[in-house]
Amino acid sequence: MNDVSPTATASALLFAVPTSRWSDTDAAAKSPEDLLLYRSNLLGSDLTVTNFGGGNTSAKLDARDPLTGETVKVLWVKGSGGDIGSMKLDGFATLYLDKFRATEALYRGVEHEDEMVGYLPHCTFNLNPRAASIDTPLHGLLPFAHVDHVHPDAIIALAASAGGETATREIWGGQIGWLPWKRPGFELGVQIRDYVAKTPGLRGVMLAGHGIICWGEDAKAAYENTIALIADAARYLNGRLAGKPAFGGPRVAPLPADERAAVAASLMPRLRGLMTGARGKVGHFSDDAEALEFVGSKDFLRLAAIGTSCPDHFLRTKIAPLTLDPAKLDDEAYLAQALADYRDGYAGYYSRCAGPRDPAMRDPNPVVVLVPGVGRITFAADKTTARLAGEFYGNAINVMRGAEAIGGYVGLPEQEAFDIEYWALEEAKLQRMPRPKPMVGKVALVTGGAGGIGAATAARLMADGACVMLVDRDAGVLEEVKAGFQKQYGKDLVRSAVCDVTDEAQVIAAFAACAREFGGLDVFVANAGIASSAPIEETTVALWTKNYDVLALGYFLTSREAIKLMKPQKNGSIVFIGSKNGLAAATGAAAYASAKAAALHLARCLALECAPMGIRVNSVNPDAVIRGSRIWDGDWRKERAGAHGVDPGAELEEHYRKRSMLKRDVLPEDVAEAVFFFASEASAKSTGNMLNVDAGNAQAFTR
Repeated sequence: MNDVSPTATASALLFAVPTSRWSDTDAAAKSPEDLLLYRSNLLGSDLTVTNFGGGNTSAKLDARDPLTGETVKVLWVKGSGGDIGSMKLDGFATLYLDKFRATEALYRGVEHEDEMVGYLPHCTFNLNPRAASIDTPLHGLLPFAHVDHVHPDAIIALAASAGGETATREIWGGQIGWLPWKRPGFELGVQIRDYVAKTPGLRGVMLAGHGIICWGEDAKAAYENTIALIADAARYLNGRLAGKPAFGGPRVAPLPADERAAVAASLMPRLRGLMTGARGKVGHFSDDAEALEFVGSKDFLRLAAIGTSCPDHFLRTKIAPLTLDPAKLDDEAYLAQALADYRDGYAGYYSRCAGPRDPAMRDPNPVVVLVPGVGRITFAADKTTARLAGEFYGNAINVMRGAEAIGGYVGLPEQEAFDIEYWALEEAKLQRMPRPKPMVGKVALVTGGAGGIGAATAARLMADGACVMLVDRDAGVLEEVKAGFQKQYGKDLVRSAVCDVTDEAQVIAAFAACAREFGGLDVFVANAGIASSAPIEETTVALWTKNYDVLALGYFLTSREAIKLMKPQKNGSIVFIGSKNGLAAATGAAAYASAKAAALHLARCLALECAPMGIRVNSVNPDAVIRGSRIWDGDWRKERAGAHGVDPGAELEEHYRKRSMLKRDVLPEDVAEAVFFFASEASAKSTGNMLNVDAGNAQAFTR
């Protein structure tokens, strides 16, 4: 990887300047509660205003007390764990304002502020089950009717800069106050209230290392004040950045896009395999302009070591990333040592900062991995969390760019960062999270993924939390199936690649895409199929070759690539979709049946060869899966009906049903359940096995 010319170049990356999106027409008919929601959604859906899940809003509204019938003031404030961009009214906690404010009489000082959270449920209005967040005191103790607390990049850049307080005065004069860093909680709420009381006429207060809190006397005024303040900060920073190189100027030039993608696809499974822990991780890769500028800059290593400063950022990203030397990415010993050193460093951080009552050390593996010339890689327990961690580190990069331009980026002291990361209240939030589904952290690739069995298998895996790469040669149907899954399971869980499994280059590309999109592979389902029926004397070489290309060569090519991805992590499950005809001879289908038999024997060979790698290989043998099958929609249906002397419509289905021992139809979902068994930990001690899903056929008994 070549160093760039030392000539400094100006950064083309500036802060977005938000504008008001308030519509008087949309707001006209809304209730006070709905106006709070409208304002919140407007703020949260604009990523120049706040991050996903970040920020909180509130309003102090009149309501009828359900017990007394009297009108009381109720504090509506975003509840714990919500996202103001997508939340509904049930995302707000509601508290009697007078009861909440009365809890100050119970406050025993900053050493005991965490106990104040325990009083919040006692202030609940109207039995609302939504838990109030730790930022509730910041809203409830202020006198203003409508309060916003947000963490936009432009604001955090001021809050995390050595020159931030000076810049705040330059931008707003005396209209915006400044408070030094203080962890969110009751004490900070008291400090803000008292500061505002002593400094009348403020529009808001900058919170060092944290964000801004601002207000208005109605919903529109509060919203437009928030937007205007962010816009002011963005314009100021852009003026300081204009014409100047960011991060000391470039040092390493980005690789071409295709080379960056190839490096990520190669590197991510190896990193994933080196990460210790009880559950697997899912990866996310980004080579956006922000990441490439930062990792390729002269100040990259210095700033990366400082770590992220805003609590919203480092709770997602850990305090600091792992940085890798791009010249050593092919050195396995280097990668292993880099991961080990990071874990040792994290353990040292924990041992220096942890007290006797702090939670046990959490996962010491890095969340963010930065590679000059390549970009940013993030790993987490699931795809959504990995993606968001990457986005939050992108926010941190923006913050560093702005902060450096006005005096220098400042991180939090190590102990303060630890006290946020291992805060008892954050730990309680983690403990309240539901237990993950059994396949969360697993990545699967399914060939023939747009067909009946393939789509049913993908759905079964995603239903239990797996990420799935759908592979199929029919681009139109594949896109349709993927779109349906995205609507059902969310966009993060599913990706797709058009691929003919008989084309080696396309197969390699599809598995590389899986590695790049999800970080590796845990489950491979070889399902792409074909079927043909012809008497042996009418079987052409082309027909014979076509069956063997898909069912033998295709299974070989795809399983070979799957094994390459699974080997570094020392585990994995490969499931071949075979057929009853792979075990039982079939009249007039020698090409198909013998190719399926070859696939089944390949599975046995792979089970033997891959067991030392921790990779299991098993087969599922369906029979007569007619409904939802694209194979049975074609000539195969007519050919098999002719071979059995029945009508290709309902008669054929009835024929297969009656032929089975259990007299039952076999559906794609039935096959998917068998695949799921082999994919899951339920079969962790099974390899080289076959499971027939055929409603009973004595000819196909394996013993």
